[in-house]
Amino acid sequence: MSYGRFNNPVTATLAGFKDRFRKQVLQERFTSDDRFDGKRVLITGANSGFGFALAVEIAKRGGDVTMACRSQIPQAGETARRLSGSAAIEMRECDLSILSSIHDFVEDLVRDGVTYDVVLLNAATTLPEARRTECGQDEMFLVNYFANFILVNLVLTRGILRSDVAQPRLIFISSDSHRGASAVDYDEFGSYFEYGVAKAIANYSYFKLVLNIFATELHRRLNHDQISVQVNLICPGPVNSNIIKAAPWPLRMALRAIFTVIFKSPANAALPVVYLAASDDFENRSNQYLHMFSPKEMDEKVYDAAEGERLWRESAALWKRIDPDALDV
Repeated sequence: MSYGRFNNPVTATLAGFKDRFRKQVLQERFTSDDRFDGKRVLITGANSGFGFALAVEIAKRGGDVTMACRSQIPQAGETARRLSGSAAIEMRECDLSILSSIHDFVEDLVRDGVTYDVVLLNAATTLPEARRTECGQDEMFLVNYFANFILVNLVLTRGILRSDVAQPRLIFISSDSHRGASAVDYDEFGSYFEYGVAKAIANYSYFKLVLNIFATELHRRLNHDQISVQVNLICPGPVNSNIIKAAPWPLRMALRAIFTVIFKSPANAALPVVYLAASDDFENRSNQYLHMFSPKEMDEKVYDAAEGERLWRESAALWKRIDPDALDV
């Protein structure tokens, strides 16, 4: 049975609180000159909270932004345009818990000839218990990891990432809570089973570890003798976001009070991600991990090449089993 770093919200919240006081090594390098003029940026899970803050900040800095969301269309986009002062924001429906929605989203981009310089894989969810999706997978597994595997492979295969620019950027929003999570449990990988709150909390950090292993393997496959695509990861630190929206009401209210008092606002938490997405400091660099504004090593399990290759193989096989439109990857 897999496990995560935390299995209750109190210890997870306290760890996040400590992160607020860590030295931010690269913060002074982030300036108003870090902009996105002439660049198109895709952000998943952008209709509220942290993803919404990313959309506003990137649009303020000259980016042409696509907010990929499963709800609040077009209201969230209208608000983002107003707050950023930019009309260069669009919304497109993409529900990462529904495989057909992911395919439709990508095919609509192909039809419209839309390509991106930067793709921010931000969407994530926390749930109080297991929830079966229409493809038979658990929703947390699907949204927090497996849909990213599918979407990234479709983006790369269908030419959604720009090929006429040097080093387009794929950035995964991770969490430092991935440290200490278990190795990938392939006996439960892709299998649905019931669980409750404690396992749900543990799954968040566990799936971030799985996501990091995937991103590192993706980096290996895309970049051989030279960097062709920057594949980087970042933990934005403790964020007062909407990720707890599906928690039971008493727990949600308690966590909301704590988040409001001690966690960073989405607008502030978005800044190191904007830096990673825009700064020239990351040219010719891939498989970098930032914890807020500080470079850091990931859990040692993330760098195991054999584990990365096995995760890719198991993920490709699962995709074939559950999706009639799966690619050979």
